[in-house]
Amino acid sequence: MVPAGEPVRRTVIAAIPVAVVLEAAGRFFTSHEAAVVEAATARIAPGPADDPAEAGHPGAREAGVTDYIDMMLGALTGSAPTIFAGGPWSNRHASGPDRMADFIPLDPVSLIAWRKRLASWQEQYRAGIAALDRLAGGDFSKAGPQEQDKILAGQDTGAFTSLLFEHTIEGLYANPEYGGNRGLAGWRDIGFPGDIQPRGYPPGEIVASDGRDPVAAAGIVADVLKFLGAL
Repeated sequence: MVPAGEPVRRTVIAAIPVAVVLEAAGRFFTSHEAAVVEAATARIAPGPADDPAEAGHPGAREAGVTDYIDMMLGALTGSAPTIFAGGPWSNRHASGPDRMADFIPLDPVSLIAWRKRLASWQEQYRAGIAALDRLAGGDFSKAGPQEQDKILAGQDTGAFTSLLFEHTIEGLYANPEYGGNRGLAGWRDIGFPGDIQPRGYPPGEIVASDGRDPVAAAGIVADVLKFLGAL
């Protein structure tokens, strides 16, 4: 039996626009769009291939940030929405299948909300990528690093750069089931073991030191602490 109001819900859901998916390298991006996003996120979070000073520290390229963004923007294009990873745990610290890879179905109201949110992000990415290309004279991914930095820091791309920064950080450190943090690159770089259920943390691990903090030892952090101490 179809609940009362269900046909109306389906009509409303179907009426909410979703950007047309072009011939894509992944779920949403075309191969060119993916190249532009990879180049841009690599300037936001550079790795060894982008900046020699980052030797030993993975960046957006190494962590697969573009794959994370592509999977997010195309989260409703597959047979099951890839919005909320399942559980109760992965197989990173337990035997058996990765239960987090089983994504949770969305209820009708959540589906409406996510269609709207994703449609807005998709539009911003299409327009943002086009703007980056235009300001680079045709292809942002082919521009030099200094030119790319200048374009990303410009007023014309400020809103898109902010969105890209947010999604870059998410792609670096989110659970890998969402498409980023490839090979646990982000977690390994900051010494984070990730989700450790069902084992959990025994009392000794809670009170014991994890050792040297790689983030605190970074040059930029030391400079900031030195500056704050001088205030």
